Amino acid sequence: MITGCTDGKIMVRRCLVTFKPFRIFVVGIGFFSLCFLMTSLGGQFSMKRIGDSPFTIRTEVLGGMESRGVLRKISDMLEVILKRMDSLSKLDNTSTTDARRLDELSSAINRFQPAGLVEKIQAIAQNLSNMAIRMEQILQNSMVQGRAVRDGTSSQCEVPRDPRFSECPGKVDWMRARWTSDPCYAYYGVDGSDCSFLIYLSEVEWFCPPLAWRNQSSPPTQRPQQLPKPIKRQAAFRTNLSVLLDQVGTGKESLSFMKRRIRRLAQQWTTAANRLDVKLEQQWRDQKKILVHVGFLTEESGDVFSPKVLKGGPLGEMVQWADILTALHVLGHNLKISMSVKELQGFLGVPPGRGSCPLTGPLPFDLIYTDYHGLQQMKQHMGLSLKKHKCHIRVIDTFGTEPAYNHEEYATLHGYRTNWGYWNLNARQYMTMFPHTPDNSFMGFVSEELNETEKRSIQQNKVSNMAVVYGKEPSMWKVQLGKEGFLEILHRYMEVHGTVYYETQRPPEVPAFVKNHGLLPQHELQQLLRKAKLFIGFGFPYEGPAPLEAIANGCIFLQPKFNPPHSSLNHEFFRGKPTSREVFSQHPYAEQYIGRPHVMTVDFNNSLEFDSAIKEIMRTKVEPYLPYEYTCEGMLERVHAYIQHQDFCTPEPPFMAPNLTREGSTIGSRMIASLFVALPNSTALGWASNVSPPAAWPPLSSLRLLVSQEGQSCVEACQSAGFICEPAHFRFINNKEALRGLEVQCEVVDSEINHILPAFSVMRRECGLQREPLLFSCAGHSPKYRRLCPCRDFRHEQVALCRDCL
Repeated sequence: MITGCTDGKIMVRRCLVTFKPFRIFVVGIGFFSLCFLMTSLGGQFSMKRIGDSPFTIRTEVLGGMESRGVLRKISDMLEVILKRMDSLSKLDNTSTTDARRLDELSSAINRFQPAGLVEKIQAIAQNLSNMAIRMEQILQNSMVQGRAVRDGTSSQCEVPRDPRFSECPGKVDWMRARWTSDPCYAYYGVDGSDCSFLIYLSEVEWFCPPLAWRNQSSPPTQRPQQLPKPIKRQAAFRTNLSVLLDQVGTGKESLSFMKRRIRRLAQQWTTAANRLDVKLEQQWRDQKKILVHVGFLTEESGDVFSPKVLKGGPLGEMVQWADILTALHVLGHNLKISMSVKELQGFLGVPPGRGSCPLTGPLPFDLIYTDYHGLQQMKQHMGLSLKKHKCHIRVIDTFGTEPAYNHEEYATLHGYRTNWGYWNLNARQYMTMFPHTPDNSFMGFVSEELNETEKRSIQQNKVSNMAVVYGKEPSMWKVQLGKEGFLEILHRYMEVHGTVYYETQRPPEVPAFVKNHGLLPQHELQQLLRKAKLFIGFGFPYEGPAPLEAIANGCIFLQPKFNPPHSSLNHEFFRGKPTSREVFSQHPYAEQYIGRPHVMTVDFNNSLEFDSAIKEIMRTKVEPYLPYEYTCEGMLERVHAYIQHQDFCTPEPPFMAPNLTREGSTIGSRMIASLFVALPNSTALGWASNVSPPAAWPPLSSLRLLVSQEGQSCVEACQSAGFICEPAHFRFINNKEALRGLEVQCEVVDSEINHILPAFSVMRRECGLQREPLLFSCAGHSPKYRRLCPCRDFRHEQVALCRDCL
């Protein structure tokens, strides 16, 4: 804080302030002179804010060409001020000349005030004040260390050679060469001396042993396993959403869209919460501290979505995030929401600088929900802490990330490296919009649920020859791939409606027979869908929420079949996405999990097949239908189960089959019975009932072990048997007991790192077990191998959960 500004005497000092990397030199200005400068500028300076750093000048004030111009103007200004100060210091305060000279000084300063310059100078002055405080602290530390050297204790700062801290010498060498690369080191007291390096590496990071001569009243940063367990609090369902709406914030159309959605579905969330509360029978639910950082909506990521909200841009991601926020709030968790990097830094308590320094305390959250943009931002600002705390992260990932793309080293060596993925997370930490990738967790979203009265009204008012086209952007209507052909056929039988965004001066390029309503608000779109008989897709966008909304409003969804299927190997949209999944239609979930009569998938290039489909749709009556997993209750149930049961921070011990015992046998005796037994009327094996299962979620009662065909993934193998592949069960079947139970003939059993293992070759009688748990993959397949697949049962219309998972 600047003091002494009301003295009335002009006190001139000679001082030199040097601060790298800017090297700002201020000569001849005392505290009174600096205050005089600020008063002339009309500036008002506040006290130092908690958490501010003397280095914030680097990012908040200066940048690019603007910074050089600002510094040039400041330099000119200071030169004028110095000349005035030299003369003013010789004058008596009571002289009339003094007043005239002060007026001249004020006029000179005013000439150097372009727009915004005052604010920048104020910020610089604030930072100079902060720097002075920090430099004083560094000087005091240096004096203490100097006394230690004079007292003969300099040997205490020798780099220790402790085998328990083998990385310490290398880290000290790195600090000697690079400690100025990030201002956060100086923020923590590093000043270039070995003592400061060792203090930092032992008390902020943990690469070096604690120094015996240090005052240990403040304990060094604790490792995760040393942290005390937090006190558990019970979560209670919430039905008032006003607090959540305030937390979402304002200022962007994307946020307004999300808030409108939350308000519109508020009553349905309330009803769902009451139902689930009864279903769970008041069972204890841990209240979690949760941070939600929506990275793709931050200015730092470009926020390309917000400007497109009112222009027909994609809304699927915002629909999902709005529902995630609501589900977490309704479930009763302690929620913080971040929509900017500055908010993220504040919530996490990260040190100032470029992100090289770790958090100095425990992570203030149990869970962090973010996306790929947010994950990258966290990496930039958390330093080493990201690796330590990444088990708490859940990544909302629309299209999914397969294990082969997620494992950084494996992806790099085997050609799976893309711009996404490679984070070395447990694959279940990625959470998808649809349950298309069992390696990941299915998060989902919700669609509006109709009551019985609304359903009857819809069926009575359906217009059998009315079709609505799925496509809000004009680019989706461009004549290509034979669109004009099937649209002409559709027009023969039905009145075609569109909801294409357009500006008054530029109407969209759609066929003349299309009745375009323009971009409709959600409630008006619902009314249109409630009248229409058909909702037809053009093949894009993939896997959006609109088809489910149409089906829930009594429409039949007609979509194109892809032959060959679209994937990252042959289609630009999927190129670079961390998945090899093949998409056989525009909306695979609708095709596979809903199907006829609500969903029809045909070859749009076959005019006879398309014509026949339109005729069938016109004579088919369907009721509005919404799968339970896309209702508010279904999403609450699913998210509740994940939060209470998924734990990626507690290391999973290797599963050692021979250590298990039969019920009633002596503890520690070798197992006699097989782990797996044949199930009645099935080719799959189940967990033996006379063998005590280890603790697991999903529980091992859901396990169904079977073998794939050559070239078949476990996703396909499990689906063909009416099950779901469960990656959490891989560790229980990755052993010789599973091979023996399936009667696989193995002449050689190797342990390797490969995303198709465990698997075996029939021809060569070679069997392979997985050595890297992060590569357990439901999606992997090979034409040379048959895979051991851990499948599970699932709840009706809730494929994310097994029957015993609640």
